[in-house]
Amino acid sequence: MSSDDNIFFAGNQSLGEVAGWLAETLALEPVEDPDLKDGAYLFRGRGRSVDGELYVLVEPNVYGETDPEPEDVSAIDRYEGVAGVRHAGAKDEEAQEREARALFDELVSNRPDIALVLSHNMALITAAYLPGAGVHTFQPGTTLDAPDIDSWRGWVRG
Repeated sequence: MSSDDNIFFAGNQSLGEVAGWLAETLALEPVEDPDLKDGAYLFRGRGRSVDGELYVLVEPNVYGETDPEPEDVSAIDRYEGVAGVRHAGAKDEEAQEREARALFDELVSNRPDIALVLSHNMALITAAYLPGAGVHTFQPGTTLDAPDIDSWRGWVRG
């Protein structure tokens, strides 16, 4: 089973600028890939809690909606970009989740002006950081979607 761990971000910079500070903050190096879509950036770096490499793909957030209907509201609607985190090597969902959380925590520590949401499998909200509100870790099983809005409303960009 393949899993996804993503860090959504919102700030006042272009996607290229965010990709640059993200790479610098997380000590990532650019990866040339002719198959990358325009406006996407691929990086690699060392794992924090496990041996091996991490790959981080930074691209525009196409998963949120600009003006969703109330039943379609999501915690990631107001985030411009997303960084997909992948641990290279044998699939280990728990290790990848730990690695994504470590990167999330590093970004919060180094850029307190950027709002962040950490998600798992594009369905669950793991943690969020909102300038002025701090970091919140959500109960396991909390979704990014409208049914759980009362859990995340005060912790995401509105």
